Amino acid sequence: MDKPGSPGSPGPDDGWVVRVEPRIGDVADAAWDALDHGPSPFLRHGFLRALEESGSTSRRSGWTPAYVLVEDGAGRLVGATAAFVKAHSYGEYIFDWSWASAAARFGVDYYPKVVVAAPLTPATGKRLLLAPDLDAAARAAVTGAIIAGVHAIADQVEASSIHWLFCTEDEQAALAAAGLAPRATFQFHWHNQGWRDFDGFLGALASRKRKQLRKERARVAAQIDGIRWISGRDASPELLAAVDRWYRGTVEEHGGHDYLRPGFFERVAALLPDETMIAEVTAGGRRVAGALYFETAHALYGRYWGSDVQLDCLHFETAYYAGIDRCLARGLALFEAGAQGEHKLVRGFEPSPTYSAHWLREPRMFAAVRASLEREREAVAHHMAELAQAGPYRRGDGEARAAGDDDA
Repeated sequence: MDKPGSPGSPGPDDGWVVRVEPRIGDVADAAWDALDHGPSPFLRHGFLRALEESGSTSRRSGWTPAYVLVEDGAGRLVGATAAFVKAHSYGEYIFDWSWASAAARFGVDYYPKVVVAAPLTPATGKRLLLAPDLDAAARAAVTGAIIAGVHAIADQVEASSIHWLFCTEDEQAALAAAGLAPRATFQFHWHNQGWRDFDGFLGALASRKRKQLRKERARVAAQIDGIRWISGRDASPELLAAVDRWYRGTVEEHGGHDYLRPGFFERVAALLPDETMIAEVTAGGRRVAGALYFETAHALYGRYWGSDVQLDCLHFETAYYAGIDRCLARGLALFEAGAQGEHKLVRGFEPSPTYSAHWLREPRMFAAVRASLEREREAVAHHMAELAQAGPYRRGDGEARAAGDDDA
């Protein structure tokens, strides 16, 4: 893809220079990571570089990178985002397949499109990366320059649409003010309410749910030696090869797509050694299963799990309960365990809103999508409220006693 514009082209506000780089390796890692990423590690330089170097994001994979950079007059990077020209809608997790199908009725080629996202990663995080020392006026100006830069990419490649995925709530509001249509979706997240340990967390659950979780953990404990947390810095080549094997095995078992190409796990462990965490399960003195996590000072993100053996409830222990234990031990406020899965609800994960914003070039199609998103927002809010009522947490002492919850 040719780069839109050229280095040194002026941004929409005097003093800012907007340029686009096709490789994260051509952007200084210290400058990129000095921008405010919030708790998420998934737009960190090392994560994006691991995706590129493994071929997981490339023209061939249908994720052609286009990094929008905003610099001040002294050449300092003050804003950026990670945009991708997409030839399909795979690996996004906020689904627009129905829009792609409808495009033909409007005489529109839906692909290519432009996506701003953490590739192949359904985790909420900042998409408008800004220097933390900018004042309010500068933040607004740089935000406008980034959004304009993404639109310039869409014009350059004649994209049908732009999609900002899993952005923050504040970013969604800023994008809506810039003319994009907000979309409401949700996932199941675990929120630390100040519990000291797993028993404290269990004490907040209704009796039957508490008993279920204890039984599941006891079943696993009787079958394994234990679970050990290993950072990317300390992970052996053999362990990383096992993570790759588990990932591909789980994808094949569930009929999915192995978006992450061979070599990704080795590269991300090397490039994000402290954020990459592996929960390694051993049984009978040998490694039998594990899960890949990413951890920051504020949050834990569960990504992939797999096993060489079939053990009752091992998935719940490795992908959920071990993560909750980790958050409680380290005082982490948030645990995101991936997309979808109402089975998470009974295990303490609550319906939590996720955010995106969308722009379509064809005016009639954009109007139709905007109207459908307004209706969808009401349906999502209603569904989330119903799920919250069905959640595992005790809703008050009187209600707990009425339900027979007497073993707290």
